[in-house]
Amino acid sequence: MSDPAQYSVLIVDDLPFMRDLLRGVLEKGGFSVPAEAANGRDGVRQYVLTEPDLVLLDITMPVMDGITALRKILAYDPEAKVVMCSALNEEGLIRRAIQIGARDYVVKPFLAQRVVNALLRAAGSTEPGLGV
Repeated sequence: MSDPAQYSVLIVDDLPFMRDLLRGVLEKGGFSVPAEAANGRDGVRQYVLTEPDLVLLDITMPVMDGITALRKILAYDPEAKVVMCSALNEEGLIRRAIQIGARDYVVKPFLAQRVVNALLRAAGSTEPGLGV
């Protein structure tokens, strides 16, 4: 499996407790988290400023939703590696995000290892994930 320590991850989620939870999972898993954002607009801005290796992007957020942010990030960087993070009842939005170019998705509530595996797969690892 790839070494998570070589990857930086931008976390974009409107809920502060979710950003804190994800940061803890990622840092415990060895990733670095150079930036966070509370909405899609700020997420796009942080992507441009920090150019992370990976993005963990919520779908439902104020100001700019995750689908729009995904499109903008991919317009800026077609090689961006984005993993969507959403609630279970957003399956249609998840499918749309994958069609647009998201590399993977994690359904909330999530298992920590599922988040790590999804990001490693998005980064190019061939290690199979544990599933949703």
